[in-house]
Amino acid sequence: MGALEAERLELDGLAAAAGTSVLSVVGAGRSRRVRLGDGREAFAKVWAHAPQDFFQAEARGLAWLAGTGAVDVPDVLSYSRGGILMAWIAEVGPSPAAAEALGRGLARMHSCGAAAFGAEWPGFVGTLPLDNRLRDLWPAFYAEARLAPYLELARSRGAISGRGAALVEQVMSRLEQLGGPPEPPSRLHGDLWSGNVMWGAPGSAWLVDPAAHGGHRETDLAMLALFGTPYLDRIVAAYDEVAPLAAGWQRRVPLHQLHPLLVHAALFGSSYGMQAERAAAAALAG
Repeated sequence: MGALEAERLELDGLAAAAGTSVLSVVGAGRSRRVRLGDGREAFAKVWAHAPQDFFQAEARGLAWLAGTGAVDVPDVLSYSRGGILMAWIAEVGPSPAAAEALGRGLARMHSCGAAAFGAEWPGFVGTLPLDNRLRDLWPAFYAEARLAPYLELARSRGAISGRGAALVEQVMSRLEQLGGPPEPPSRLHGDLWSGNVMWGAPGSAWLVDPAAHGGHRETDLAMLALFGTPYLDRIVAAYDEVAPLAAGWQRRVPLHQLHPLLVHAALFGSSYGMQAERAAAAALAG
C-alpha cells in the first residue's frame, strides 16, 4: 500500500469515527483541509509514524483547555493512533479587540489551575516527547522535565556551547531564587508561540497545537513574546487586569523562554543554542 492510499484510509477512518465520510481533501503532507459528507469542513492531521499517544495527547490537551470555558479551541471530531480530525477555523487576522479577549481568556484559563505541575497524559513538543510526570514544586518540574532533557539533547547534537550549557545548569541550580514568588500550578497551553494562535471572527483568538500541562503561568506569556505575537502589549495588559502578574515578571521572561529555546536548539541547531545561552545569562542577571 502506498503512502497516499494509507493516508486516505486514515482520513476515512477518522471521518467514520466522527459519524460521517470524506467528501473532498485539499492539501498535501500531514495537514489537510477536509470537506465532510455531512457538510462540515474540518482540519485533519495524519502521520502514519506518529509516536505512540501523539494525537491522543493533542486531543486530551485541547479538551482540558476547552473545559475551562475561558478560551476558544477547535472541537476534536475524532482521533486515532495515526491522526486527528478537528473543526475548521476560518482565520481573518489579528485585531486589538481579539488580542485583549485573548489576554483575558488566558488569565481565566490559567486560574482554573491543575492538580500539580505536569499532566496525567504523555506530552510532546513538536516531535519530541515531554516528561509530564506530576510534581508538586515548580523549580523541580522546570529543571528536571523542561530544561535538563533538552539541554542534554542539544549538547549531544553540538547545538549549544560549553559556556551556554554551564549557564543553563547554573539557572537550574538557582530556580528557587530566580523563579519569583511561588505560584500554584496554572492550566497552560504549553507551546503558545504566535503560530499556535489563530485569529478568527468575530474578534476571536483560537488556541491550537497545545502541549497542555500544569505549569507556571508566566511560561505561556513568555512564549508569546519569544517569536513575536501581534498586539502582545494588549494581550498582557488585559491579562494583568484580570489576574495581576507578580512583581518582576518582565525580568523572568528569559527564564521561561529557556525551555523552547533548548527544544529549538535540539531540533534546529546552534543558532537557537546561542539564543538559549543569552537567555540563561539574562535569567541569571535578573
